[in-house]
Amino acid sequence: MKFKFGKIFLLGFGFFGVSVIWGVYNAFVPIFLSEKFGLAPEIVGFFMTLDNIAALFIQPPVGAWSDRLRTPLGRRIPFIIVGAPITALAFGFIPLAAVLPLFVACTSTLLLSAALWRTPVVALMPDITPSAKRSQANGIINFMGGIGTIIALQTGGTLYKLSPNFPFWLGSALVIVAALIVFFFVKEPTEYEQTEQQPNMFESLRAELTAKDKSALRLFLAIFFWFIGYSAVDTFFTLYAKNHLGINEGDGATLLSVFPLFFVLFAIPSGWIAARISRRIAISIGLVIVSLVLVLLYILPADILLTGLAPLPLVGIPLVEGGTRMLTIAGLMLIFGGTGWAFVNINSLPMVVDLVGLARVGTYTGLYYLFSTFSAIVGPNINGWAIKLSGGNYNIIMLIAPFFMLTALALMLGVKRGEAQSVAS
Repeated sequence: MKFKFGKIFLLGFGFFGVSVIWGVYNAFVPIFLSEKFGLAPEIVGFFMTLDNIAALFIQPPVGAWSDRLRTPLGRRIPFIIVGAPITALAFGFIPLAAVLPLFVACTSTLLLSAALWRTPVVALMPDITPSAKRSQANGIINFMGGIGTIIALQTGGTLYKLSPNFPFWLGSALVIVAALIVFFFVKEPTEYEQTEQQPNMFESLRAELTAKDKSALRLFLAIFFWFIGYSAVDTFFTLYAKNHLGINEGDGATLLSVFPLFFVLFAIPSGWIAARISRRIAISIGLVIVSLVLVLLYILPADILLTGLAPLPLVGIPLVEGGTRMLTIAGLMLIFGGTGWAFVNINSLPMVVDLVGLARVGTYTGLYYLFSTFSAIVGPNINGWAIKLSGGNYNIIMLIAPFFMLTALALMLGVKRGEAQSVAS
């Protein structure tokens, strides 16, 4: 098995397609629910967690199923060629739905079909990549996913002003193109590891719970905890910006945008660095960086955080109405935060799949999504209650988030497996 940059970039189009879909969905579906159908905010909030709930129950078992599947097209590709067209069709009909039941039918079809093929397309990466190169490959795939998110938000926002239909139709078209690229240009291995009895997802999880070496359990729990910390920032940052920093929601979103931007920019370098210093150390460094950034955002007064440092087009914020967009101290903190998050997020999936051999890559990819998705459901609720119990103090999220990040760091210190293997397994 040889590592080929071109093949990984082509595979990245699969993740690119998924990212475009969810970027547009998260940006504009709440608008439809609120303005088109008049739903209350709490109903909108619940509706927007349904994708994670669907993923929680579908993605992990589908990953294990794909490990066992044997077809002339391979074991991952069939899920993509079935799921992607259904996803594209359902997504394209969402803005056309004039009544709520039809809207729910379209979104439900989207959620189920997208969950069907996400784990298999991600599991293709370790299938075609030697163990020693999986961090680098995951960096490339996440880079492509980040580009998809940027296109969804930047181009989608422009198209939405022309017609609310256009961002969704763009997403549908790009998903079809992405799936075709993966189908025609990414070839699965023709031989797989065979085992006498392939354990399913729950059997694999039970085995790790009872194993003497708790590395896998520690890693899965670390993933759960650091995504709780991440969800605090991702979910509540614009409200933190409005209520604590005193800026409007639009500038808050712009300020936050430097975090994913620098995550994308450091996605590929973080994989290369981890290959040199080890994945565990890279993740640990990332958790320390993110924790320090969040603590500083909690400690420093709002007027200090909004101190301008230098002009920064696009992702800078105006400090006075109509003024020049500036990089602030808060923005600088988020640049470091996005960089640190790249070290964490890029190297975690390669660690998970290198806990086992190729025969169970889909199963363990599913377990990765089990813990990260469950965290995405639990996290916003924990942080929401914390804000409520603190009397509406949104700054509390910058104290809660590093607590969970540092808990994850403590767990990572005991992880002994998951590094690149000298011989691909």
